[in-house]
Amino acid sequence: MAEQYERPITVFFSAGEPSGDLHGANLIREFRSRCDQFQAVGYGGPEMEKAGCKLHADLTALAVMWFARALLNLHKFWDLGSRADRYFRHHKPDAVVLIDYPGFNWWMARRAKAHGIPVFYYSPPQIWAWARWRVKKMRRFVDHVLSGLPFEEQWLNEHGCNATFIGHPFFDEVGRRKMDQAFLDHYNSQEGPLVTILPGSRTQEVEHNLKWFLKAARLVREKIPNARFAIAAFKPRQADIARREVEAAGLPVDIHVGKATELMHLADSCMACSGSVSLELLYHEKPTVILYWITRSAYFVQSFFRTVKYITLVNLLTADDPFPKSNTPFDPSDADADRVLFPEYLTYEDKSGQIAEHVIQWLTEPERHDALVARLAELKAQIAHGGAARRATEYILKVLAGKAAPIPRPHFVPSRTAGAVEA
Repeated sequence: MAEQYERPITVFFSAGEPSGDLHGANLIREFRSRCDQFQAVGYGGPEMEKAGCKLHADLTALAVMWFARALLNLHKFWDLGSRADRYFRHHKPDAVVLIDYPGFNWWMARRAKAHGIPVFYYSPPQIWAWARWRVKKMRRFVDHVLSGLPFEEQWLNEHGCNATFIGHPFFDEVGRRKMDQAFLDHYNSQEGPLVTILPGSRTQEVEHNLKWFLKAARLVREKIPNARFAIAAFKPRQADIARREVEAAGLPVDIHVGKATELMHLADSCMACSGSVSLELLYHEKPTVILYWITRSAYFVQSFFRTVKYITLVNLLTADDPFPKSNTPFDPSDADADRVLFPEYLTYEDKSGQIAEHVIQWLTEPERHDALVARLAELKAQIAHGGAARRATEYILKVLAGKAAPIPRPHFVPSRTAGAVEA
């Protein structure tokens, strides 16, 4: 039964990534199912708009990577930030909900707090993995962090933030998806193992990773001539890039837009760019090798900021210590390499040979393949539960109704001093 309020509730959303757009849409649908007088406004993408959000701008069109590209769009972000600030001043929504997209969303949090509007961070940025000093911004500008990972909640609370574990919102989305049965039947009628290639949701990721995946595919096909390959493109523009790369490689590779879920479900194994897609691959229990290729200079820079051993969420969820003293990238020759569910390569080098080796083993050694699937199924049973959007909505509505305990400022953990938290 929907919550009843004496006045309409308005929530301003800010999501800038395609994944954040999906999470925001699910959250908006939950709000609408529980609150008769609810209005969603702000920045997002087409999925949020379909869910009923009155978009002030499509922020997903500006999804960018790395500092230089962000600078090129700085004037656009400045304009969007100024527009939001005016909206906060003149309309004062009941709450601001931020979804990932650090950088721009830090500015949004700062302006919302300046106008006395409570700020909730849903699917927060992984500051525990990159640039930990940002936890100071989280403490200062965010009232409630709705955390998707158990160790994330613990880490944020230990660093003075008010964090609550609600589960990962990705599993809400993957549970809603319906697959194209005709497409599945078509692929199931063909012979040979299928390797699905997921080169990323951003154009820059596709440009950086796909050529290495195709080089690995060639090596796989040399060992397994009947192996089939299919690329799951996120956008038509990225499918065009894939067609050019495939033509240059001279390989028989199918390319599809909007069929990532089906191609994961059908696959015997996968090659994927690092990202939230690893959670869907876990959901489908697919042996996968992860690649995140960056330039040599970017690799050098990230080494100063990365504080975790693994870049893949699935691997972090199984790590004894997500934040070890040594954070050297995964190496298949390490003594504990077999414990890693998804072999991963954060690199500026050619790792196509290693990528191909993993896939060949999974396709030619059924025992190795089945053992990995069993381990994935075990982790899936532990964490792949939906309900994050429902729990987040209940939490936010309870706060707005004044039923939640007030949060002291600043958000220091009682057992720690301010100095200890800053350290």
